[in-house]
Amino acid sequence: MTESPETPPGRGRSRKPARFQGWPERPVGLLGTDRPGAPRTPPPWHRRWLRAGVLALAVAVLASGALGWAIWTRLNGNIRSDSATERELEKYESERPPAGPPNAQNILLIGSDNRAGANREYGADNGTQRSDTTILLHLAADRRSATAVSIPRDLMVLVPHCKRADGTESAPQKVQFNWAFAFGGAACAIRTVERMTRIRIDHHIIVDFTGFKNMVDAVHGVQVCLARPMRDEEAHLSLPAGRQTLDGEAALGYVRARKSVGDGSDTQRMARQQQFLGALVKKVQSNGVLLNPMRLYPVMDAATSSLTTDAGLASLRGLYELVRSMRGIPTAHVQFLTVPRTEYRYDPNRDELVEPDAERLFGRLRKDLPVAVAARRAGDGKGGGAGRGGRPAPAGSAVPVFPGSTADRAACE
Repeated sequence: MTESPETPPGRGRSRKPARFQGWPERPVGLLGTDRPGAPRTPPPWHRRWLRAGVLALAVAVLASGALGWAIWTRLNGNIRSDSATERELEKYESERPPAGPPNAQNILLIGSDNRAGANREYGADNGTQRSDTTILLHLAADRRSATAVSIPRDLMVLVPHCKRADGTESAPQKVQFNWAFAFGGAACAIRTVERMTRIRIDHHIIVDFTGFKNMVDAVHGVQVCLARPMRDEEAHLSLPAGRQTLDGEAALGYVRARKSVGDGSDTQRMARQQQFLGALVKKVQSNGVLLNPMRLYPVMDAATSSLTTDAGLASLRGLYELVRSMRGIPTAHVQFLTVPRTEYRYDPNRDELVEPDAERLFGRLRKDLPVAVAARRAGDGKGGGAGRGGRPAPAGSAVPVFPGSTADRAACE
């Protein structure tokens, strides 16, 4: 066979078919050229899919960011800031107690009986409001315990002169505690509590009837057990005996009922409120609400829509930091009790503090020292001291014990 002049000596003409001109022979890389050792240029279809994937990822990131911002903005905008109270308290800074130990916090929780707006179904709005429920919440500096102390609405206290909503000023007087909020709102209630306890109030939170209902509905109700039926027309309440889960409306009636239930006293009502709040805390923690965004959002939406707070808590960040700091407190260390009190000497329908028991409790909280609670013994009555429901400290222990309960005890136990 005659070799062509162009054929190298000793070789025949290659029989390999010509390479298709529109497609590279070697596998192509994602970038670069088809030179040996260099990144390859992707084919057109590959480049289109790559661009589409990058675009989809960018859209997803932007969408999630926009959604997160929208949720944050909504929740943050729900909270009402009570700047008027802060300005009023600044006028009396010189007479207020000093701050407590670092990182310990004292928060005054006020349940308002305001009947305006959405709350008018619970009674006529006469232009005033009183504190239906008031709780002093002490958070220990190490966040290993929380102590909630109920202050009876009928407790006789000295209310200082306070500025009314119309600009006039009330005179100092000894009246039942819930009149402080009626006289001068949260500022007057805070100053009254600080004078009584000598505990500095760091923050305050006001919740009205509708707000309480919404928060209970957001956790899909709270379970209670009733030994006998409860009916109270004024509280819009009609419940059968037995175990049942209360929605927001029924729960509100349950914690408000007084006159037609038991002996009609505020004492029994506060016990129900403490029991209910304990069951609510236990449900929130046991159901993992705080760690589940899908379950946390409706709770946060209801809570933030229901609150009026001081400027320090009037933001989602402020509330989040508060909730986060409490998240690790065991339910057994979330305690509920009432200030040591007994019947007022001049009126059996009113209360007064029992000393030295009350000062012992307030002094422990002022110094961020632990207190303990135990179930009330039969026949203890209203008081908080020895022989009235209080107990001396167990042998070898310096921690005083007061009648109360903890959140780890479910409402049906």
